[in-house]
Amino acid sequence: MSEVTIFHNPDCGTSRNTLALIRHAGIEPQVIEYLKTPPSKAQLRQLLAEMKMPVRQLLREKGTRYGALGLADPKWSDEQLLDFIQQHPILMNRPVVRTALGVKLCRPSEAVLELLPVGKLEPFRKEDGEMVVDDGVRRA
Repeated sequence: MSEVTIFHNPDCGTSRNTLALIRHAGIEPQVIEYLKTPPSKAQLRQLLAEMKMPVRQLLREKGTRYGALGLADPKWSDEQLLDFIQQHPILMNRPVVRTALGVKLCRPSEAVLELLPVGKLEPFRKEDGEMVVDDGVRRA
């Protein structure tokens, strides 16, 4: 298994910037285009457990069928929400990155820095021109 894995959507600017930051660190991650290869329910449960995140926090509303499916309704159980993500992978917020230092939903993209198993990086320019300056702080 690769040391770094990203659940990636190439159509998402945040996801592209996160992937570019990982590569800027000299790491070639395992890239899982989750719209083409969605994680299983078991994988989703594992990711959520590692992030200590409830299922609802992983749901993406913008640009999805979230509203049409009525997913804001508290009647849906976690298992049902996982079923919805399986049926409509676009409902999974992205990018999710796993490294030896942990798992995180990396929004904004520079959130990935704390997970990278490398020293402080040189400044990085995002697609929109914004500069990212790494403070060198990593998870222990």
